[in-house]
Amino acid sequence: MADPLKNVYNTRFFEQFTTILKKVYPQVNIEKFMSDIYCNDWEDKELKQRMYHISQVMYKYLPQDYETATNLIIRMVNLLKTKEESTSFEFMFLPDFVEKYGLENYSTSIKVMEEITQFTSCEFAVRPFIIKYPEQMVQQLVIWSTHKNSMVRRLASEGSRPRLPWAIGLPKFKKDPTSIIPILENLRNDPSEMVRRSVANNLNDISKDNPEVVINLAKKWKSDSKETHWMIKHACRTLLKEGNSEVLGLFGFGSVEHIKIKSFKIHTPKVKIGEYLKFSFTLLNKNKEASNIRLEYGIYYQKANGTLSRKVFKISERTYNKQTITKINRRQPFKIITTRKLYKGKHQLSLIINGKEFQKLDFELI
Repeated sequence: MADPLKNVYNTRFFEQFTTILKKVYPQVNIEKFMSDIYCNDWEDKELKQRMYHISQVMYKYLPQDYETATNLIIRMVNLLKTKEESTSFEFMFLPDFVEKYGLENYSTSIKVMEEITQFTSCEFAVRPFIIKYPEQMVQQLVIWSTHKNSMVRRLASEGSRPRLPWAIGLPKFKKDPTSIIPILENLRNDPSEMVRRSVANNLNDISKDNPEVVINLAKKWKSDSKETHWMIKHACRTLLKEGNSEVLGLFGFGSVEHIKIKSFKIHTPKVKIGEYLKFSFTLLNKNKEASNIRLEYGIYYQKANGTLSRKVFKISERTYNKQTITKINRRQPFKIITTRKLYKGKHQLSLIINGKEFQKLDFELI
């Protein structure tokens, strides 16, 4: 079994960190610092709880003047930095320090986040500032979107995502994303793939509340370059899974009038939790010319209240030659995962071609 991620905070990590801490702040008592780190419930704390705890202990031992303390943090970061585009997630207690103790000190915190994010991302820490100082922060994000460092540019996009996972939402941008579009405009052709991926994720967030905004941008940007084309398609992934006909057409997935499904069969009508649903079908392209096909399947999962909820999985996107017959076999795992609770009982499987859902078949999870 893999070691829990929270165990990145081990003896070796703290030896590295406290060596740097002592170098920039010789007055700190490392023995007492580590005694407070390894508090009575340290072993029970999960990853994020450990991050938060470390930032609290830092606050206790660093100078109480916020500007002095953050200057020390910047010095630490400069000693720890090795290369651009480093995520160094285990040091995300540094942005947490800024989020917790710097919200009332806007100008200093902005400068500190600009430095820290070049080492470990401030995408979570920046969000309370966006909520508290919306107009100032939008202007700052636009400035960051033109920064020479790719991690700072990424912060402009990732930090402004309306629905960033595991972070507080940004209701203002969910309702109206207009003010963050200039940020994404600046970054859509960014030389860093990491930044372009962040732009795609931001747009995908926007598509869940304002699909027309993303569709219009997709039409406008689609032909910019090969890289931008990929970014736009990735940005439209939710709309594609939803079967949005306008977006499907934009990427060349048209009518399925001449596409037929035969011999659709579930080979495991009773699936044990921990095992696989196995199914097969034959796809017939009866068209007189080649067809671009986005092939997916939907699993209708049982919910706690007995209703079914569909999740879509992609099989492939490819061109099928005219007058062809293709046999396809797939299997879908039903392993226990933290992001989905499995309930026994009736489930369903469907096939989806270019957004159109075909026949459903029942199976049982046992």
